[in-house]
Amino acid sequence: MSFLGRLFGSKEGQEDPDGLYFYVRCDRCGEKLRIRADKRHDLMVDAEPGRYVWNKEIMDGRCFQLMYARVVMDKSFAVQSQSIDGQGRFITQEEYEAEEA
Repeated sequence: MSFLGRLFGSKEGQEDPDGLYFYVRCDRCGEKLRIRADKRHDLMVDAEPGRYVWNKEIMDGRCFQLMYARVVMDKSFAVQSQSIDGQGRFITQEEYEAEEA
C-alpha cells in the first residue's frame, strides 16, 4: 500500500473494523453519498440500555442540500431504525455501487 494510502486510510474493499457505512441519496439533485460512522467516536449510548444512536448532519456536494440523519442500532450495531429529515433518503450499498460502476 502506498504511503498516502496508509496515511489516509484503507483501500476500498479492505476491512474497517471501526467503521459503519451508510448510503444516502439527495432527493433534490440525486447525488449519492457514502458516509462513515466511527464506532469509537461517532455513536452515542442511547437512554435505552444496549442501544446506540448516530445523529449526523449531511450535506451533498452538488446542491448543498442539508439532511439530518438519525440511526438507532442495537449493541451488535444492527440497524433498528433510520430516518432522514430533509430532502434525502437512505439507499442500499448495492444501489450505491450499481450506479458507481
